Amino acid sequence: MTNLSSTVDPSMDSGFLQDAIRTARYVRFGPFCIDQQRQQVSRHGTRLRLQGKVFQVLMVLVHKQGEVVSREELKQALWPADTHVNYDANVNTTVNKLRQALGDSSEKPLFIETVPRKGYCLIVQPEFADAPLPTARAPISGLSGQAHGATREPPSARSDLWITLGVIALIIAGMLLGAGITRLWIAHFGQQSIMPWP
Repeated sequence: MTNLSSTVDPSMDSGFLQDAIRTARYVRFGPFCIDQQRQQVSRHGTRLRLQGKVFQVLMVLVHKQGEVVSREELKQALWPADTHVNYDANVNTTVNKLRQALGDSSEKPLFIETVPRKGYCLIVQPEFADAPLPTARAPISGLSGQAHGATREPPSARSDLWITLGVIALIIAGMLLGAGITRLWIAHFGQQSIMPWP
């Protein structure tokens, strides 16, 4: 596997570097992996559904990582010159859809920062490679004493566990209640059966 972001000499011609980045099939940043050939984005291995223009905005930002991409540049990348649309509204909507898909926000950006009156900037360093990059693990949160590198059960497995425990608790409660009623029944009717007839 060739990781272009680490093997290309930074002193090389920037045009050559940009060509190498554009021809790399795979891109990874944070928990996301992009297959440029298939135009697919996944998060921790789960594929995201990105519309065409939303994917295009992401790729423009990725290829110009660390630079401010103006709204004009995005307009030119997304729509042909003869298209008649409300560019400002459409750029805003498309960037907002991308942020939503990435779980990002304009107030506390993790990936895409808004630069007031200038444009947008990808604030994480992507990796480029010609072979699939390993996906980043989902972050471990919660138990502070948990061993480093240990994985937590997915939420569905935890909820299944709680449902199973709840069912077992109900069965035990039913058995105890049944046993209590049986004891009362025997105590009450057992005494009547041994009482002498008048």
